[in-house]
Amino acid sequence: GLYTRTMEASRKLICRQRQVLFFFLFLGLSLAGTEPRRYSVVEETEGNSFVTNLAKDLGLGQRELSRRGARVISKRNKLHLQLDQETGDLLLNEKLDREELCGHMEPCVLRFQVLLENPLEFFQAELQVIDINDHAPVFVDRDMLLKISEGSPPGTTFPLKNAQDVDVGRNNIENYIISPNSYFRVLTRKRSGGRKYPELVLDKALDREEEPELRLTLTAQDGGSPPRSGTAQVYIEVVDINDNAPEFEQPSYRVQIPEDSPIGSLVVTVSASDLDSGVYGKISYTLFQPSEDISKTLEVNSVTGEIRLRKQVDFETVQSYEVDIKATDGGGLSGKCTLLLQVVDMNDNPPEVTISALTSPIPENTPEVVVAVFSVSDPDSGDNGKTISSIQDDLPFLLKPSVKNFYTLVTEGALDRESRAEYNITITVTDMGSPRLKTQHNITVLVSDVNDNAPAFTQTSYTLWVRENNNPALHIGSVSATDRDAGANAQLTYSLLPPQDPHLPLASLVSINADNGHLFALRSLDYEALQAFEFGVGATDRGSPALSSQARVRVLVLDANDNSPFVLYPLQNGSAPCTELVPRAAEAGYLVTKVVAVDGDSGQNAWLSYQLLKATEPGLFGVWPHNGEVRTARLLSERDAPKHRLLVQVRDNGEPPRSASVTLHVLLQARADPLTVYLVVALASVSSLFLLSVLLFVAVRLCRRSRAASLGGCSVPEGPFPGHLVDVSGSGTLSQSYQYEVCLRGGSGTSEFKFLKPILPNLSSQSRGREVEENPSFRNSFGI
Repeated sequence: GLYTRTMEASRKLICRQRQVLFFFLFLGLSLAGTEPRRYSVVEETEGNSFVTNLAKDLGLGQRELSRRGARVISKRNKLHLQLDQETGDLLLNEKLDREELCGHMEPCVLRFQVLLENPLEFFQAELQVIDINDHAPVFVDRDMLLKISEGSPPGTTFPLKNAQDVDVGRNNIENYIISPNSYFRVLTRKRSGGRKYPELVLDKALDREEEPELRLTLTAQDGGSPPRSGTAQVYIEVVDINDNAPEFEQPSYRVQIPEDSPIGSLVVTVSASDLDSGVYGKISYTLFQPSEDISKTLEVNSVTGEIRLRKQVDFETVQSYEVDIKATDGGGLSGKCTLLLQVVDMNDNPPEVTISALTSPIPENTPEVVVAVFSVSDPDSGDNGKTISSIQDDLPFLLKPSVKNFYTLVTEGALDRESRAEYNITITVTDMGSPRLKTQHNITVLVSDVNDNAPAFTQTSYTLWVRENNNPALHIGSVSATDRDAGANAQLTYSLLPPQDPHLPLASLVSINADNGHLFALRSLDYEALQAFEFGVGATDRGSPALSSQARVRVLVLDANDNSPFVLYPLQNGSAPCTELVPRAAEAGYLVTKVVAVDGDSGQNAWLSYQLLKATEPGLFGVWPHNGEVRTARLLSERDAPKHRLLVQVRDNGEPPRSASVTLHVLLQARADPLTVYLVVALASVSSLFLLSVLLFVAVRLCRRSRAASLGGCSVPEGPFPGHLVDVSGSGTLSQSYQYEVCLRGGSGTSEFKFLKPILPNLSSQSRGREVEENPSFRNSFGI
């Protein structure tokens, strides 16, 4: 029943303490400003217990913590707290044991951060774990033996071993009491570190003969509510008089030792003396009432008084040690001194880097992006714990200090993925100790692509050649574009653009492969109908929004020798053959007539040569191969037959060559008659009309062709004309500067010329395609 009532009172007290603590907690939060937000909780509080509502503390809506990805971060990711993002409540993750977390350190503070990721923001906070009186004082040695000389005067003090209590503050040891007796009382003393220890005070002189030994009970009480206590038995043996106790040369020794001192290093040598002689003057040294940590750290030579290290000390764990050294003589008398050992910090800990948040990849073209948030810590002290943080100088990033020991890594400006898609950043943290220690932490930041580059063609314009009479679906060439972006932003689609000439049937001429830019001729092309055409192609990426670019494509149709020569004169489809009249008085070289022919092809495919294949009387007539003029080869005689039939062949210079033939009828006349005069006049009239029509037609066609300037103009080649081409004089024949190509259109009663085209010579077969591009021939048509 007493235990139940005690526990109930303890719980009520804890509840009242919680209420008071929470009241001061909320009051402190309202006045915190930029200082860390402070909270507290009583140790041994059950897990999932409510600590605070972070949403209200941070001035956020209830759902905003979840939307912004709030989370709690603590050093080395020891999560003692959990955050309910839906309600904003901060809860204990587990039951906390203050002694396990902080030992004797007071106050016991757990630091953590609240991180909001979208947008990035964080807050410092502290959780203080308040001690409860859950441990009773405990004596390490439950039995103590004291040998006290009967000659000890009243007022002499004898140190006793103290109890240990892992609680702190008022819950630690408050005082010591001794069981009632006639000789001794106990005093409670306090060390410089705050620990309390008992001293036994002799109030009345001892008499060994009257009472050789005493048994006392020593009780240690803490200041908790309700208080807890622990006891030990003190056995006092009264010894014969040894009237001189050992005395140390110094009441206290203050020593500093570097924390990197090796095991076995000499800390200090203590020395005591005793005026007695013999056994009573022989002194032995011991550590008096050492704690477990001191027993593991220090050892004393009982004979020499040398105190050495048993293990290496660490400033970051324990900064100082305090222990009593006891000197005991052979008679049981003892003296003591105090050793104050100060551990000197050495720069033996490199800085620590803790990444709290890292954003990767980051989009290009976005200025001032927070890439990472990290904290820096160094457990050393003084300059050894001061740090400097830096990154490489050649990177477009900046380190900005935030709250204490926190940094943010941000971009200097917008990044360009096409220049660099990945950054390896080394965060270097150096302390100010001697020698300086540094820590490097590498992070990789990727840059994501934005569709900020339009496709670019390898050429602004393309020129393709295709020979006429090609097969449909013939691959005639390709266009190519590149895009500096990546992924879908760099995937290209090719297309044909609407032609500038609305009369050009582009859709029936060519097609393009949308994936690779290959161009195909959809039908067979005819040079005589279409020598060249031009159109635009586009390349569009698949980004959002999509970007595109354009290029021009010019297709030149190369001529093939697919037209045979056509004889304009003499006509071969007349109902009556044409007969040429030659006077018998004609001299050698007399011009009988001229065969006029044209070829629908161009270039050397239209270069014509003439040859006499058959003649009624060989050797009488000859044909000039260059211009088709038929002349007498010798003087006529009376023996020559009056009628002659000549077969003349017209042949082009193509590969393979094509030819046509014409039959001429020649009548030899003895003298001129009126009919001959009429025929000559008629021939002259017809020739004049013919030349006039040709000139008029050429002028009209040139005017109509002015819109097709992109296909090139007509130019007259310079230099000597090839000797095997037709040469015509001004009297109704072709001049040396031109050849003519005429197509006949069949009719029921008449024949008429469809076109007349000046043909320019090519200087070599190798330059045929280039001349076609640079000096395209033009075509004329006329009717008779």
